[in-house]
Amino acid sequence: MFSLMVRTLVLYVFVILAVRLMGKKQLSELQPSELVTTIIISNIVTISLEESNIPLLAGILPIIFIVSIDVLITGVNLKSNIMRKVTTGTPNVIISNGTIDQSAMRGLRYTIDDIMESMREASIFDITDVQFAIVENTGKISFFEKPPEDPNTPPCDPQAVIIKDGKLDKDGLKMSGQNENWLTMILNEKKAAVKDVFLFTADKNGTYNYVEKQH
Repeated sequence: MFSLMVRTLVLYVFVILAVRLMGKKQLSELQPSELVTTIIISNIVTISLEESNIPLLAGILPIIFIVSIDVLITGVNLKSNIMRKVTTGTPNVIISNGTIDQSAMRGLRYTIDDIMESMREASIFDITDVQFAIVENTGKISFFEKPPEDPNTPPCDPQAVIIKDGKLDKDGLKMSGQNENWLTMILNEKKAAVKDVFLFTADKNGTYNYVEKQH
């Protein structure tokens, strides 16, 4: 019994350190690859606790290996848009300009009940009030409400991410309604190249936000 308590304590402390090393937050914010890592680690811990004849080191080493892979993948994701799309996916628009994209919903296997539930969680109770709805990589739906019905209030769209950490996101550029010529003109005004930009967002009205990369 005492040895089981010691094994439990050691694994408990070690898993806490491993999860902190991965920099994860709450479970609902995990990306697909992060969720898989968490599930595998929990299974390894379960086996190590149930099988007392297995050396403790045999439970710790696989966790170290999996955490190392996760940290490595996270590092590659920071540098590669392609790898990031493969491991974490991309956000999907399911409502645009108040129109539901039913094909996108079917592709994501989302039902109208899923949307209505997420709307209630966001304190939105009428789907006609939704201008945009985006399914994030975590599966959470982000909503952008329509502006008040005031003729003096111009319509507004959520800004799309066009450049992130020095990498151009062509999907984001398309979503913003702008083109590469427009982006080049803005960057020329800033005397900057894509690699010099940490974050660049813009909407269909041409309103943009520019954050220079710190070296």
